[in-house]
Amino acid sequence: MKTKKKKLKTVIRPKKWVIGRNDVVDFPDLGITDVRAKVDTGAYTSAIHCYKVQLIKETLTFYLPAHRGEKHQKFETNHFELKAVKNSFGQTEMRYVIKTKVALFGKMFVTEFSLADRQQMRYPVLIGRKLLRNRFVVDVSLENVSYSQKLLSTSV
Repeated sequence: MKTKKKKLKTVIRPKKWVIGRNDVVDFPDLGITDVRAKVDTGAYTSAIHCYKVQLIKETLTFYLPAHRGEKHQKFETNHFELKAVKNSFGQTEMRYVIKTKVALFGKMFVTEFSLADRQQMRYPVLIGRKLLRNRFVVDVSLENVSYSQKLLSTSV
């Protein structure tokens, strides 16, 4: 009696980038580059610092602070959601959330960012698990890995 051997299927997983505890990111849709970001595996949703967040009729208006000598920028969008988000103290608060592109390791990733007042924080951007999942492995001993690669590629 012969037994048939089952062929095992090989699952090919895409390579994950190793990211450090912080990095520098670009937001091409928002027209800003080289923004300091903290990688936070404890945060589900990513966040970006902004102020004067207002909903006027069905349009969300917000300002991003002055960046690298430029003046602050006003943005308006009709594509947003109001979601419950836990803040750094574990309290649930309602925040507006937008989808935008963020550049890391020379690639563009579309992800959600909650609009938050991060003025008292060291980093204006927080990168959460939703962006990290299945793409990145965090090595807390490293810093600015993506940004270092960006600088190397632009200097060649």
